[in-house]
Amino acid sequence: MRVMSDGRVMVFAPAPQLTVTIEQHHDEPELHVHPGGQGIWQTRMITSLGAQVTLCTAAGGEVGRVLAPLMADLHGVTMRLVAREHGSGWYVHDRRSGSRQELAERPGVPLSRHELDELYNLTLAEGLRAGIAVLSGPAHPSVIKPEVYGRLAADLRANGCRVIADLCGRYLESVLEAGLNVVKISHEELIKDGLAADGSTRELMAALVKINTEGAEAVLVSRADEGALALIDDEIFSVSLPRLTAAEHRGAGDSMTAGVAATLARGGSMTDAVRTGAAAGALNVTRHGLGTGHVDAVRVLTERVRLTPIKKAS
Repeated sequence: MRVMSDGRVMVFAPAPQLTVTIEQHHDEPELHVHPGGQGIWQTRMITSLGAQVTLCTAAGGEVGRVLAPLMADLHGVTMRLVAREHGSGWYVHDRRSGSRQELAERPGVPLSRHELDELYNLTLAEGLRAGIAVLSGPAHPSVIKPEVYGRLAADLRANGCRVIADLCGRYLESVLEAGLNVVKISHEELIKDGLAADGSTRELMAALVKINTEGAEAVLVSRADEGALALIDDEIFSVSLPRLTAAEHRGAGDSMTAGVAATLARGGSMTDAVRTGAAAGALNVTRHGLGTGHVDAVRVLTERVRLTPIKKAS
């Protein structure tokens, strides 16, 4: 039985971070303090594209007391928060030179058993309620084990929820065993995980087929400014992206995942989802804010995304 989505997406973000960035504009330094991490950036773009998000997350400690109200202020988001005893993660970046320099970072302490049980239960309930679930990764593997993702994917899928995973390494291996509707991954992650020897189209297509065979119905691989590759219904497509001048390369992949999730939540096809995701990712690189973009701009760019079939997957 498939749970029908009402235009809402559940985003699993177990370890958000407090982000502090120093910028330089008009000869004056500026301090930007925001909630961050993969799941938060995906949430921002999903809501920008008109879908509602239930954010399942956890925060605690001194950093958490600042982080929690910032997450609660996210527009279009219903937050389900587990209060943690110990500290959430954070980072401080300096962009005054024009490039991002990391000054300090902490991923946060591991979730305790009681915190994890509480977060798991509310995430399962909200995922089934939404019908579409996005599983985002932690800043560091020490915070939460891959096996949690595998159990969550299995339980959601067994009860009709469509699951989108933006994961790599052991986390991807764990969820593939449960089966997935969509996997999004970058070509750098494929190479790091040993699934591709290099970034050539031939190697990446082989990785697409492998991930599909191991449990993902559809697979989307981002390739920075070279355009993406997508496996949909046993066919591999090249995805041409609009060429735009980049202000910040980080966050494009998360925006791509968000575009896929938002489109599927509104009842769109997988082809439309990939096109929207590609447009959202392309637009995000023109902005300094991660996971941001105007819906009208995404719609215009979506019209310029082309999917060209290049090979049958089987």
